[in-house]
Amino acid sequence: MEYKTVSAYAADEFVERKSRFIGHIAPASTEEEAQDFIARISREHRDASHNVYAYILRTGGLSRCSDNGEPQGTGGVPVLDVLQKEGLTDVCAVVTRYFGGILLGTGGLVRAYSHGAKLAVDAARILHMSPCSEVAVECEYSFYGKLAYLLPDYRIQTLSSDFGERVTLNLLLRSDRLDPFRKALTELSNGQVDALLTGERFEDME
Repeated sequence: MEYKTVSAYAADEFVERKSRFIGHIAPASTEEEAQDFIARISREHRDASHNVYAYILRTGGLSRCSDNGEPQGTGGVPVLDVLQKEGLTDVCAVVTRYFGGILLGTGGLVRAYSHGAKLAVDAARILHMSPCSEVAVECEYSFYGKLAYLLPDYRIQTLSSDFGERVTLNLLLRSDRLDPFRKALTELSNGQVDALLTGERFEDME
């Protein structure tokens, strides 16, 4: 099952009626990673008025959020809502607020925290993670040219290559392309060459 997440930490900020809002976002695949990120941002901005947060994890479909002292439902929920609407998972967002002395009201807070989270998302590089298969292909040198010509058709990434007595390639491709690739490989080699599955993982592959 495909999912979207962010590649690395990203941040952006804005000022709303003298209050400074900083949106932070980072990948997190476990609750421990999410809590560590929240703790780091909270330490870096310990003098801030609030460090509101939300995170969503693929494992167990877990999602949590906190208003961190803001009126109930005005901070964490809007941040979580942005993450959900963007379709992100394995991700944690923190929106820091430095109070500027002017009250924003319930609606103003919701809009401000939503905007802070959205700015962080927009600042990040989004990864579209797909189930991928690692395969090993071994062939004679005489077949290597045909094999190399075939790889781009399936958007296959070469992880490593060994040019010994025979050519051995370790390849990565989307799992939904594995069967068509193996069929093409069999037809092209008259059944002499196959792709052996060696592993599976999620990767950002088109």
